[in-house]
Amino acid sequence: MNNLKGTNILLRALEPSDLQIIYRWENDVSAWHESGNLVPISEFTVENYISTQDDIFTSKQLKLIIEKDKKAIGHIDLFDFEPSNKRAGVGILIDEKERKNGYASEALGLIIKYAFKILRLRQLYCNIIVDNEKSINLFKKHGFVINGTRKDWVLLGDGWKDVYFLQLINDEKDI
Repeated sequence: MNNLKGTNILLRALEPSDLQIIYRWENDVSAWHESGNLVPISEFTVENYISTQDDIFTSKQLKLIIEKDKKAIGHIDLFDFEPSNKRAGVGILIDEKERKNGYASEALGLIIKYAFKILRLRQLYCNIIVDNEKSINLFKKHGFVINGTRKDWVLLGDGWKDVYFLQLINDEKDI
């Protein structure tokens, strides 16, 4: 895949030089409820993932670095890729120091374009905890629609949380 360039950011494939930043992000306990992690991930595991990342058709996942001025500021994922049903989940993480600059919105716009124009997907979806208004607004801004609520879906320190299921349908007729 060629790099995807926006106005302010670039989406690019993972490189060995990304090891430490991905290791830090994956081991950020405050974000584990979003990723489903329950235990720390080793540097070896991250290094192995980077070195063996196959194309999306083999691994059913594509993680891209969001880069600004040659610095990794986040990542965006297509996951649970189902080519037979032409859909994938999408998730995004922006480093805490880089938030509120529009980078998540720009990255989401780029990945939507890639998913619909290059991969020819019919739909993208995501799951967002109902009180995460910033993420909900981000995805709604890009046309995602809340199509359901998963009751008591995530257990956090303060109890069970509901999760919205959001979808974006590609209405192009020739997919």
